[in-house]
This record gives sequence, structure tokens and C-alpha cells, in this order.
Amino acid sequence: MSVPSPSSAHRRRWRIAVLLGLGVLVNYIDRVCVSVSHASLFAAFGLSDVAFGYLSGCFNWSYALCQLPVGVILDKFGVKRVGRLGAFLWSVAAFASSATPNLSGLFGARLLLGVGEAPIFPSNAKAIGLWFPARRRGLATSLFDGAAKFAPAVGVPLLGAVLLAVGWRWSFALTGALSLAYLAVFWRVYRDPDEDPKLTGEERAYIGDANEPKAQPDEPPSSLLYLLGRRKVIGLSIGYASYNYVFYLLLYWLPSYLSFALRVDLSHSFLYTSVPWIVATLTDVVVGGWLVDALIRRGWDASRVRQTVLISGTACGLGILGAAYAHGPAQALFWISLSIGGLSAAAPVGWSAPSLIAARSDVGKVGGILNFANQIAGVSASILTGYLVTARHSYGWAFGFAAVFLFIGIIAYIFLLGRIERSAIA
Repeated sequence: MSVPSPSSAHRRRWRIAVLLGLGVLVNYIDRVCVSVSHASLFAAFGLSDVAFGYLSGCFNWSYALCQLPVGVILDKFGVKRVGRLGAFLWSVAAFASSATPNLSGLFGARLLLGVGEAPIFPSNAKAIGLWFPARRRGLATSLFDGAAKFAPAVGVPLLGAVLLAVGWRWSFALTGALSLAYLAVFWRVYRDPDEDPKLTGEERAYIGDANEPKAQPDEPPSSLLYLLGRRKVIGLSIGYASYNYVFYLLLYWLPSYLSFALRVDLSHSFLYTSVPWIVATLTDVVVGGWLVDALIRRGWDASRVRQTVLISGTACGLGILGAAYAHGPAQALFWISLSIGGLSAAAPVGWSAPSLIAARSDVGKVGGILNFANQIAGVSASILTGYLVTARHSYGWAFGFAAVFLFIGIIAYIFLLGRIERSAIA
């Protein structure tokens, strides 16, 4: 029996892909709000660079601690229920940040935000695995992963304008309103394919592409402990964690780097911050998404295409070393754009990997392991950068450490992850 063409069977699954991307967009506008408010929080609470590192990192602590249980919960209860609860919690956290009377309350709100947003990437990876055949997951994954880069591109100037006009509390309140709106849309739209009454038989057949390998219905799920010891899972987690270290370093510290290290005024630093993130959005969707899928459709070896983009993109991330020696905004933005642009091209490949190397019953757990490692790296980036900037009075050492971590990640991709395909997760 022939498999329907993508042109005749695509509406429902791309609707889901856009919905997942919208959720990540709102998530990362929530996250970047604290970096936009750095100077205002210093004025309101006397927040030092070290304390700011802990404040930005506390989100990642609760986010990381939830990743392993979230994977298990997700495989048990599904994307729909876990996604609804998560969106509700992160909405509450955003409004709590706006209303907090003191610094302790802000720390508590950021911890709650980490709990609420913890399921977003594992559930999105699982949803893409349910809604798209393996050879079509690159572009779909890039839509939600690219949204993580587009969020600071639009969110930093937007929240910065609100902050400069009416104060930092209103910028947090805006993220709460956006989060509630997303909760309403997700509640109405998201269903798994087997629960969607409007999914046509033609599209259902295309999603369940008969040409791709499937897990047997009676295949038992693997334990979390077993998956934690698998070479491919370890290699993917180390490599992707190195990307996430740089991502969070820039997400939380880029406006401050431009403002304090390069003497750019606050309003221009918000605008300049958008430049690398726009580049990152484009490379994420065009290279990590469209190009990967296009080459695979033309018959190129799927694993080799993904490995090449993953490793070469991470290698471009080493450009962050150039920013350590930049003497002006234009030079700094070039090197930072090269770094985050290359890393963003590799990112969709990394996030599509759990559904490619794991059985369907294990995708949530592998996604949880991957994101746990990511957030440990994010915590480290937030806190270590604060200490290094305070001790050295520059960002050189902070960027240099990030480059070393990226080199380790490249080695992990080559020698531990290897081919991106199902092989009983060696």
C-alpha cells in the first residue's frame, strides 16, 4: 500500500507543530524576563552579579530536578495532561514574579517556573515522535526549538520597552498574561493522533509511515537506570549539555555583557541582543530543520546527515572565544552570532534524537535524561558566569570555559553517540 504524499496529508500534524512552537516561544519569553530586569532588580533589591547568577540559575535547578520524574510521568500520563498542568503552573509563577514583595519571593517564583516549564521539551519531543514519521521530524522539531531562539529576539526588546515605560513588575505580568493565553489554546487544540477525531485516515497513514521501523506493541519499556547507563544516551546528553551551557550563558548574560563590558546603553543593549537570536532562529529552522529533512528525502544517509550537522554546528559554537577578545559591539555580535547560529543549527538534530534512538515507550524518559543534563549545564552557566565576571571583571574567562565545554561535547558526539539510529541504545 502506498504512503500518502505530504502535500495531501499534512494539516493536522503541522497545526500541532506550530502549537508546540508557540508554547516554547512563551516559555522562553518567561525565562528571558529576568535577564532584561537585571539592572532594575539591582536597584530594587541590591542584587549583585553573583546573586543574579543564583537567581537566574534557580529556575534551572527546579527544572533539572523535575526532568527525570517528568520523563516517567510523561510516558505514563501522556502529552495532553502533563502539558496542561505545566502551562497552568508556569502561568502562576509568572504572575507571582510580578507581585513578589521581596527577593525571597522572586526566588520562589522562579523555582515554581522551573517546575511548570520542566515538561515542555520532553513532551514536545514525544509529541513530534507521535505526529511525524522519522524522516520528517527535522523541520517539525526545528519549529519548537527555533522558537527558543526567536523568543529572546522578540522578547528582550518587547519586555525591555515595557520595563523602561512602566517598570519591571509589568514586564513579568505581561509574561503571565501570555502564558494564560497559551494554556487556553493548548487545552483546546492538543490531542495525540489516536485521540484526534478530525485526523483523516490519509494523514494517519502518513504519520504511521510503513517504511520506518516501529517498536513492537508488546515491547516492554526500559528502566530509567538502564537508560542512564547507555552509551548513546550518555554521549547525547554530554554533547547537548555543552550547547545548553552556551545557550543559557547568552540567554541570561548577553544584555549585561553588552551593557557593562562594552558600554552599550541599556535601551540599545536590548535591541542589539536580538541580532544573534535572529541569526540563531534562521539557522535552526533552515539548516537544522529544512535542510536536514531535504537531504534525507533525497536519499542521503539519515544518520550521516544528522551527525554532520550536529558536530559541525557545535564546532561553530567555538566562535564564542572570539567574543572574549571583542573590542566593540559589532565585533562581539559577529562572534556571538557565529557561535549561537552554529549551535542552533545542531539543536533540532539533538532534540529529534530521543525519538530516533529510543523505543516509543522510552522516548519520554530519554528526553527527560537529556533535559536533566541540559539544565545542570544551564545552572552551571548562570552561577559560574556570575563568579567569573565578579572575580575577573570581564567575560573572557566565562566565554573561554564555555569553549572548553563545547570541545568536550564534540568528542562525546563522535565517540559515544555515534550513529543516530535505533540500535537497542548501545
